[in-house]
Amino acid sequence: MRPSWDEYFVEIALQVATRSTCLRRSVGAVIVRDKRILSTGYNGPPSGLAHCDEVGCLREQLGIPSGQRQEICRGLHAEQNAIIQAALHGVSTQGATIYTTLQPCVTCAKMIINAGIERVVSLEGYPEELGRAMLIEADVALEIWNSLD
Repeated sequence: MRPSWDEYFVEIALQVATRSTCLRRSVGAVIVRDKRILSTGYNGPPSGLAHCDEVGCLREQLGIPSGQRQEICRGLHAEQNAIIQAALHGVSTQGATIYTTLQPCVTCAKMIINAGIERVVSLEGYPEELGRAMLIEADVALEIWNSLD
């Protein structure tokens, strides 16, 4: 059976996540407008820097729980990398949809809002309410699938 456009782009986000070198979680993001991919991103360090699978995870070494102290991490989130790639190549994200394998955190939610992205489709929720609340307040549609059923 032919997938819907949402299913198609979520599947691509899952494939993008396979490029992640994070030792804790692999996340992928795809920014789309008018059924065309504008950019993709996965979680990992800035270009040219050593990856966590090479040098280890500072967060693990310090015992920092998931979702806390995000500034103590070598990597950028998938959504951040997708937005940065669009900016780097001069591609507007105004009016786009971002497909993610994990609901955006508060930092990514703020970036999504300011990037003009109008819709977020996430495969899985994230136990953090402020990001969700900010997306709702900014009238950014948020859909959490929890599965590809």
